[in-house]
Amino acid sequence: MYLLRNGKIDEYKADRMPIGIYHVEKESFTNYTIEILKGDVIYIFSDGYADQFGGPVISKFKTSGMKKMFEEISTKPMIEQAQIVEQTFNQWKGNEYQIDDILVIGIRM
Repeated sequence: MYLLRNGKIDEYKADRMPIGIYHVEKESFTNYTIEILKGDVIYIFSDGYADQFGGPVISKFKTSGMKKMFEEISTKPMIEQAQIVEQTFNQWKGNEYQIDDILVIGIRM
């Protein structure tokens, strides 16, 4: 999850465990308490977008690409952001096969 506030991006990393893991096998998931302020933008996404192959040298988009994209679009209206996220993905993917499911959720407070 990324939180954009006043042009600064904070990252909240997910635990590397499957959802279906039994709580007796491993420690529980990390819980974050985050103070949300008016104007904050939150992005939550699956790994499918960042892991997609494409671009000029057929490489992964990566989370660094997502961070850069979110920083560039965070001040735009949410409907425009959705269009940019979709267009960016399709341009990156080009003729490559989509390798995973993709979920991107953006919320402006």
